Amino acid sequence: MSRRRTLGTKKKIALLVSAATVAGGGAFVMASTSNAAQSAKDSTVCQGLATALGNNQRFIADQRAKPDAQSQARIANREAVIAEIQRKQEASGCEVGEAIGGSAQGSQTAQPAEPAQPAEPADPAQPSDPAEAGQPSAPAEEAQPSQPAEAAGEQVCNGSTVTLSGEGGAPAASSNQFPAGTKLKVTNLDNDKSTTVEVTSVSGSCVLLNNAAFEQVREPGKFLIRRALIEKVG
Repeated sequence: MSRRRTLGTKKKIALLVSAATVAGGGAFVMASTSNAAQSAKDSTVCQGLATALGNNQRFIADQRAKPDAQSQARIANREAVIAEIQRKQEASGCEVGEAIGGSAQGSQTAQPAEPAQPAEPADPAQPSDPAEAGQPSAPAEEAQPSQPAEAAGEQVCNGSTVTLSGEGGAPAASSNQFPAGTKLKVTNLDNDKSTTVEVTSVSGSCVLLNNAAFEQVREPGKFLIRRALIEKVG
């Protein structure tokens, strides 16, 4: 009888050990899944900041390559923006100073857009410059009412991602395709939020939103809009 009880006890111990092993394996899988999800989130934040940093660095390089009377002021402004982005990189645990200069997230979409720059003189806002230079103003005034109506709601920058420039102030945008004064509507298709802003400066991408404008359409914890609808509305 005592022999049977001993064997029963050993079997019970073996079953308990097996159950503990299975439970431990399940906990390991759950911890690994949680860590992977956190890593994916951190990667998205860092990638968005790196894209914004690369865009601003490229803008500064362009200004130094082709300077004008306002280049020094623009460069100083963007250097302050870069410092703010680097502070955010450090606070988010990203590699400080990491910049994306040719990826599909923002800078690569900006590269194909550069050949379109020669077409800018045909943009609705450009005819006003010759008028200021002393040419007859009446033709420019006649052209301005009709052209924004033709361009209203026109989808532009297909496939482009949108990130923030790091600049402060009221909601606004910068662009390498549209001149100052152009109004763009940016919709985040992931949360259906949209904002309409005016282009106020030049950047290295089709559209860069400043901090205030980006906050109106962003998803919490993200610094990059992958699925964006960009429309020219004025």
